[in-house]
Amino acid sequence: MIPAMGASVNRPRLSILKAVRILVNERGARRLFARHLWVFRGDVVSGPDAPGLFPVYWGKRFLALALYNPHTDLAVRAFRFGPASGEDPEEALLANLRRALARREEALAREPEGGWRLAHAEGDLLPGLVVDYYAGHAVVQATAYAWEPLLPRVAEALGPYVQSVLAKNDARARALEGLPLYVRPLRGEVPERVTVREGRVRYLADLWGGQKTGAFLDQRENRILMERFRGERALDVFSYAGGFALHLALGFREVLAVDSSREALAWAEENARLNGLRLKTLEANAFDLLRDLEKAGERFELVVLDPPAFAKGKKDLERAYRAYKEINLRALKLLKEGGILATASCSHHLAEPLFYEMLKEAAADAHRVLRVLKKRGQPSDHPVLLNHPETHYLKFALLEVL
Repeated sequence: MIPAMGASVNRPRLSILKAVRILVNERGARRLFARHLWVFRGDVVSGPDAPGLFPVYWGKRFLALALYNPHTDLAVRAFRFGPASGEDPEEALLANLRRALARREEALAREPEGGWRLAHAEGDLLPGLVVDYYAGHAVVQATAYAWEPLLPRVAEALGPYVQSVLAKNDARARALEGLPLYVRPLRGEVPERVTVREGRVRYLADLWGGQKTGAFLDQRENRILMERFRGERALDVFSYAGGFALHLALGFREVLAVDSSREALAWAEENARLNGLRLKTLEANAFDLLRDLEKAGERFELVVLDPPAFAKGKKDLERAYRAYKEINLRALKLLKEGGILATASCSHHLAEPLFYEMLKEAAADAHRVLRVLKKRGQPSDHPVLLNHPETHYLKFALLEVL
């Protein structure tokens, strides 16, 4: 049962007590001096008992303003550095949100029917907050405790940009923060689905029930890149709702979209009909299918691999590396000479150098020579902080088989 907006059940209370501060040890201070945003609980010397927004100090030296939760391993998430100026932490945090929105105004004016990320958590100095825009409607996900009481003010800040705001707070990460899971409107009348324009195609975003906030916006520019290619046969593996496949269908006679979810493929088929395009869809395990297609002697001129994050944590990296190598090796064997492999990883722990090392090994084992056409990543509305490498997660390579 989800409590109503005014209910007191499980309603977080936010502390913003100016006299209260967080003290960190030398190791925690070094992280903040280096402008990394996170300090873990083991490096907190003392702090308030309740979550909230507080100044962080090392001894008597002010370091940052931060979101704080003493009950989680990720206890401190900084959002404002610089000299102590007595500014109100809540106002400083919301000022970061307003700046993030202002940076997207040009994109919204250019394509108001598009899909854009308006707030990218740590990348916009808004730790624990993601806001995505779908053709005039916003979806908010807050995964840090201190954001919960501020959501009405977040919706207010979004007001000039959108018709409605949905809080899609059903991410598992909220449980780690001691927060309830729910989905409910914060502002306006939220439609179940909206039609989003992306390059030369349109797709349906499921705001209430889709994965993440309703779609995956970080591959927008890489999907649009597919519109330049022409050929007979293309393969989109881990297709979900047909994101890459739709753009490929503009230039290929036959496009096969593969996913393990029949529901996702039904959505891809609906998106194809929306655009007057033809897609073949196949429900299958990607690893098994790639091997089966190779054994059957199938060949394609372009293959897209956009898998989920195989490495959720450092402990998963070795296994994930093998999985990434396996699918890329199989895909390379399916490509004709002169064919194109468009391949990605959204695992932060598979760093970019390791991603390309994996591709080099896959090419060697497949006995194929690869020419790098493009090295790309996440778009500018998913900003990367060099000081906070966790913000860099998406790798995308466009490779030609010689």
